[in-house]
Amino acid sequence: MTVSIRPPPVHLIVGRFALLLTILKICIVPCAAGAKETSGWVEKVRVFPGDILVKAKIDTGAKTSSLHCTCMSTFERDGEEWVSFMVENYDGEKQLLERKVVRNAVIKRHHGESQERLVVMLGVCLGNTYRETEVNLIDRSGLNYQMLIGRRFLKDLFVVDPSETFHTKPDCGDISAE
Repeated sequence: MTVSIRPPPVHLIVGRFALLLTILKICIVPCAAGAKETSGWVEKVRVFPGDILVKAKIDTGAKTSSLHCTCMSTFERDGEEWVSFMVENYDGEKQLLERKVVRNAVIKRHHGESQERLVVMLGVCLGNTYRETEVNLIDRSGLNYQMLIGRRFLKDLFVVDPSETFHTKPDCGDISAE
């Protein structure tokens, strides 16, 4: 008598493989995500220099962060382009900042128009994380939030929970940024 052993049908193999992948995802992903700080889709952040408290939309669809400012004027300092601009904090107090322009960015807006913006380096404190990042300057007075935090800042450090707002408080210790 010969016994023939047939392999299980392909759909059972695929089903078992999918189950294994799901189990691995459940076990591994929280560990990797746990190393990152969680933020809501709207947070209060501190901007440096000046320790300026603003409300920010956390936007994973935007590459670069944007900051609402007014009274922008460019000038030359030591042969380089600089910009002076006024930033208003969460309480309505205004502060004049001067920063070196790192580049001009062409930003494609959601309705198809492109817009050229000045980009500067600013320090940003979100939760317990301080990072110097590129920020483009724009009049956001028609928008709900003074700042937009983009992927360059968030990368490798944050997971965004879209069901949360004001999940963290900006607490980066003593920042002595110029």
